[in-house]
Amino acid sequence: MAKVTGIGGVFLRCKGDSKALAAWYEQHLGIPLESWGGAVLKWPEDTASDGGLTVWNLAEHDSTWFAPSESAFMINYRVDDLDGLLAQLQAAGIAVVDGPQSHENGKFAWVMDPDGNKVELWEPMAWDEKNKR
Repeated sequence: MAKVTGIGGVFLRCKGDSKALAAWYEQHLGIPLESWGGAVLKWPEDTASDGGLTVWNLAEHDSTWFAPSESAFMINYRVDDLDGLLAQLQAAGIAVVDGPQSHENGKFAWVMDPDGNKVELWEPMAWDEKNKR
Protein backbone atom coordinates (compact mmCIF):
# COMPACT_ATOMS: atom_id res chain seq x y z
CA MET A 1 0.00 0.00 0.00
CA ALA A 2 1.27 3.50 -0.80
CA LYS A 3 1.42 5.70 2.30
CA VAL A 4 2.26 9.13 3.69
CA THR A 5 5.93 9.43 4.67
CA GLY A 6 5.93 12.80 6.43
CA ILE A 7 4.64 16.34 6.51
CA GLY A 8 5.64 18.12 3.32
CA GLY A 9 4.52 21.59 4.33
CA VAL A 10 2.26 23.67 6.52
CA PHE A 11 0.19 26.40 4.89
CA LEU A 12 -1.84 28.99 6.78
CA ARG A 13 -4.40 31.48 5.50
CA CYS A 14 -3.83 34.73 7.39
CA LYS A 15 -6.60 36.86 8.84
CA GLY A 16 -4.66 40.03 8.04
CA ASP A 17 -1.34 41.01 6.46
CA SER A 18 0.52 37.81 5.53
CA LYS A 19 3.86 39.61 5.13
CA ALA A 20 3.57 41.15 8.60
CA LEU A 21 2.70 37.77 10.13
CA ALA A 22 5.63 36.11 8.34
CA ALA A 23 7.91 38.87 9.64
CA TRP A 24 6.64 38.20 13.19
CA TYR A 25 7.57 34.52 12.88
CA GLU A 26 10.98 35.44 11.50
CA GLN A 27 11.69 38.08 14.17
CA HIS A 28 10.35 36.27 17.20
CA LEU A 29 10.72 32.55 16.40
CA GLY A 30 13.75 32.73 14.13
CA ILE A 31 12.05 31.12 11.12
CA PRO A 32 14.30 32.05 8.17
CA LEU A 33 12.16 33.47 5.37
CA GLU A 34 13.07 32.81 1.75
CA SER A 35 12.73 35.43 -1.01
CA TRP A 36 9.35 33.96 -1.98
CA GLY A 37 7.94 34.69 1.51
CA GLY A 38 7.87 31.23 3.07
CA ALA A 39 10.47 29.10 4.85
CA VAL A 40 12.11 25.73 4.31
CA LEU A 41 13.03 24.00 7.57
CA LYS A 42 15.58 21.27 6.96
CA TRP A 43 15.85 18.19 9.20
CA PRO A 44 19.66 17.89 8.93
CA GLU A 45 19.93 21.26 10.71
CA ASP A 46 18.00 19.92 13.73
CA THR A 47 20.39 18.49 16.33
CA ALA A 48 17.87 17.35 18.97
CA SER A 49 18.50 14.03 20.71
CA ASP A 50 15.19 12.53 19.56
CA GLY A 51 16.61 11.83 16.11
CA GLY A 52 14.10 14.09 14.40
CA LEU A 53 10.41 13.34 14.05
CA THR A 54 7.09 15.00 13.33
CA VAL A 55 4.03 14.23 15.45
CA TRP A 56 0.58 14.05 13.84
CA ASN A 57 -2.51 13.89 16.04
CA LEU A 58 -6.23 14.67 15.90
CA ALA A 59 -8.03 16.39 18.77
CA GLU A 60 -11.59 15.58 19.76
CA HIS A 61 -14.22 18.05 18.53
CA ASP A 62 -14.74 19.43 22.06
CA SER A 63 -11.02 19.66 22.95
CA THR A 64 -9.74 22.79 24.70
CA TRP A 65 -6.16 21.94 23.71
CA PHE A 66 -5.92 24.89 21.29
CA ALA A 67 -7.58 27.44 23.63
CA PRO A 68 -7.56 30.36 23.90
CA SER A 69 -7.24 30.22 20.09
CA GLU A 70 -10.41 29.59 18.11
CA SER A 71 -8.40 28.00 15.28
CA ALA A 72 -9.05 24.39 14.33
CA PHE A 73 -5.31 23.68 14.34
CA MET A 74 -2.13 24.30 16.30
CA ILE A 75 1.39 24.06 14.93
CA ASN A 76 4.15 22.65 17.09
CA TYR A 77 7.54 24.19 16.34
CA ARG A 78 10.74 22.37 17.32
CA VAL A 79 13.14 24.78 19.06
CA ASP A 80 16.78 24.41 20.09
CA ASP A 81 16.61 26.35 23.39
CA LEU A 82 13.13 26.78 24.86
CA ASP A 83 14.23 28.78 27.91
CA GLY A 84 16.26 31.15 25.74
CA LEU A 85 13.44 31.58 23.24
CA LEU A 86 10.89 32.25 25.99
CA ALA A 87 13.18 34.93 27.47
CA GLN A 88 13.46 36.57 24.03
CA LEU A 89 9.68 36.46 23.52
CA GLN A 90 8.94 37.90 26.95
CA ALA A 91 11.52 40.68 26.41
CA ALA A 92 9.62 41.55 23.21
CA GLY A 93 6.34 41.76 25.17
CA ILE A 94 4.95 38.42 23.95
CA ALA A 95 3.10 36.64 26.73
CA VAL A 96 3.57 32.94 27.40
CA VAL A 97 0.08 31.38 27.49
CA ASP A 98 1.25 28.25 29.31
CA GLY A 99 4.48 26.51 30.27
CA PRO A 100 7.20 25.74 30.28
CA GLN A 101 6.27 22.15 31.05
CA SER A 102 8.56 19.13 31.09
CA HIS A 103 7.34 15.84 29.64
CA GLU A 104 8.95 12.50 28.74
CA ASN A 105 9.76 13.77 25.25
CA GLY A 106 10.97 17.29 26.08
CA LYS A 107 9.92 20.74 27.21
CA PHE A 108 6.86 22.64 25.95
CA ALA A 109 5.44 26.17 26.13
CA TRP A 110 2.69 28.03 24.27
CA VAL A 111 2.29 31.56 22.90
CA MET A 112 -0.22 33.28 20.61
CA ASP A 113 0.73 34.72 17.24
CA PRO A 114 -0.70 38.07 16.07
CA ASP A 115 -3.47 36.26 14.13
CA GLY A 116 -4.73 34.58 17.32
CA ASN A 117 -3.27 31.13 16.61
CA LYS A 118 -1.90 29.21 19.57
CA VAL A 119 1.69 28.19 18.85
CA GLU A 120 3.29 25.22 20.61
CA LEU A 121 7.05 25.43 21.18
CA TRP A 122 8.86 22.14 21.81
CA GLU A 123 12.44 21.49 22.79
CA PRO A 124 12.56 17.79 21.90
CA MET A 125 14.47 15.17 23.87
CA ALA A 126 14.81 11.42 23.52
CA TRP A 127 11.88 9.76 25.35
CA ASP A 128 12.79 9.26 29.01
CA GLU A 129 10.66 9.40 32.17
CA LYS A 130 13.51 11.39 33.80
CA ASN A 131 12.73 14.35 31.52
CA LYS A 132 9.58 15.04 33.55
CA ARG A 133 10.30 17.47 36.35
